[in-house]
Amino acid sequence: YYFINKFDTNNIDKQDKQTVIIFRNYNSKKVNEMLIFKIRNYCKKKSLKFYLSNNIKLAIKLNLDGVYIPSFNRNFRHLSYSFKINFNIIGSAHNLKEIRNKENQKVEKIFISSLFKKNKNFLGINRFKLLKNLTLKETVALGGVSRKNLKKLKLTKCFAFAGISFFE
Repeated sequence: YYFINKFDTNNIDKQDKQTVIIFRNYNSKKVNEMLIFKIRNYCKKKSLKFYLSNNIKLAIKLNLDGVYIPSFNRNFRHLSYSFKINFNIIGSAHNLKEIRNKENQKVEKIFISSLFKKNKNFLGINRFKLLKNLTLKETVALGGVSRKNLKKLKLTKCFAFAGISFFE
């Protein structure tokens, strides 16, 4: 899973077919539908899945592959929407309370962060594994994944990993 903040074809071209592009534009208040539409079409041309962060209605409207619900989004309005068959909902969490919230939001995969990045949500491998074992959902490692710590990532036995700098 590759988080992008801007549309850069060079970085998207480097990705293999298994990479999922997640567009999150938290910098701007106004949503640029044309930009999202361009990214969607480019990803389709490259056979990549494309998810939108924190805007479920727009993801449904533009017929995207799915939506990413960040940990700070705690609402359940999306449960009343109707989705196409292959529409996926994924979300992130930092602790047990947020994991339970994401399970109640009916996400399919839970991104648990931060595995390696030393910030206020830093978990490390052992606490990551403890949180991972508290859910039956597929878990994705998020935060600070680099080529240097890929072997350590295998110790977590997570479903996948996500990041920004790893893919650039």
